[in-house]
Amino acid sequence: MAAGGFCKLPNGRVVVALNLPSPAADGSTGVRVLVHAQNRARALTRLRNLGLRAIYLRGNAAPPTPDEITAVLHHPDGLIWRTAPDNGVTVIELWHPIRALLRRSAVVQQS
Repeated sequence: MAAGGFCKLPNGRVVVALNLPSPAADGSTGVRVLVHAQNRARALTRLRNLGLRAIYLRGNAAPPTPDEITAVLHHPDGLIWRTAPDNGVTVIELWHPIRALLRRSAVVQQS
């Protein structure tokens, strides 16, 4: 089960943040995925439609930070990711569109 959380925006929409294991087969560090959607169910459906099937949100243990909310609201797709912080150590990394994550995992699986 993935750690994560959500934040409801003033306009009624939500931003969902999930810490997931890396979809790459090499077993590298996990990823933090942010989704902007109408509600929590639609946010999870967006991820499931991309092939991330076993995604569930239980509780609100790791909600998105204000910086993460700003990042996902300013992205045209409203669906971004970056490497998850390891043991609370924040690494300076830019956010990537979800297509880059799916493309990277497909390349690793073909190798």
